[in-house]
Amino acid sequence: MSAERKDPVDAIVEQWAAERPDLDTTAMEVFGRVSRLARAMGDRMEKAYAGLGISRGEFDVLATLRRSGEPYTLSPRQLSATLMLTTGGMTGRLDKLERAGLLRRSPDPHDRRGLQVTLTEQGLAVVEEAVGAGLAVQTEALTAALDAERAGQLAGLLRELLLATER
Repeated sequence: MSAERKDPVDAIVEQWAAERPDLDTTAMEVFGRVSRLARAMGDRMEKAYAGLGISRGEFDVLATLRRSGEPYTLSPRQLSATLMLTTGGMTGRLDKLERAGLLRRSPDPHDRRGLQVTLTEQGLAVVEEAVGAGLAVQTEALTAALDAERAGQLAGLLRELLLATER
């Protein structure tokens, strides 16, 4: 491997090879890169969403409502479960998004103790723009490094790894 093609994970692996040549660091190479990619892309996504006045976490709430289909309504419990958030964490996000006019909370007509969370027209417009902006950032990064065939192969390999890891 040439020097200009090395990444920070290579340096870590080389240090371990010098100190502990008995270790197989293949898993470290894979998961170290996945972790660094997630962090780097998360930062890029945060910048893309910031221009629309939302954070990544707020995008996740809006996108979950949008993906649910019309009428873009879920209960706070459904949102918490989908996003793997505590109810307290969800409440904070919902409060901010409601103050911004991007969603509204209303009584659940089927459960008088429950609430429904629904995208507003403004929220729908913001999430539509945000999903396009986020996909543009992701596509730019992906196509700068991989052609369509290799990107498909990588997606398949990562799916296999994720399924095996989440068992």
